[in-house]
Amino acid sequence: MLKAAIWVGSARRDVRAFPENARRRAGYEIYRLQQGYDPTDWKPMSSVGAGVQEIRIHAEREHRVVYVAKFDEGIYVLHAFEKKTQKTMRSDIDLARKRLRDVVRDRAHQKAGPGKR
Repeated sequence: MLKAAIWVGSARRDVRAFPENARRRAGYEIYRLQQGYDPTDWKPMSSVGAGVQEIRIHAEREHRVVYVAKFDEGIYVLHAFEKKTQKTMRSDIDLARKRLRDVVRDRAHQKAGPGKR
C-alpha cells in the first residue's frame, strides 16, 4: 500500500513549476518514498528538524524537495525549490522549518479532537 503524499503550502505548485525532467524525477522520487524506499539521492536536513530530509535532483539546474516521512499518515512534502547556490539559502530552510512546525501543530490539534484544543 502506498503512503499518502501530503503537500504543505505551495510545495505541489512549486514542484509543478520545475522544468519537465526535474519534475518527472521529483515525482519518481516521491513515489519511491510512498512505496517505503529511500530516494536515490538524498541527505538529512537536521537544520530544518528531526527526521527531515531533502531529495536532491540534478538536472540542468539543481532542485530540492524537502520532506518528512516519519509520520504514519503519510509523507509531508514541506518545500520544493531550485537551488541556486552551493549552500541552501536561509529563506528556504526557514520556510521548511515553519511548515514543519505547522504540520506538528496541526497533527497535535487533530489528535486532541474537537473541543480539546
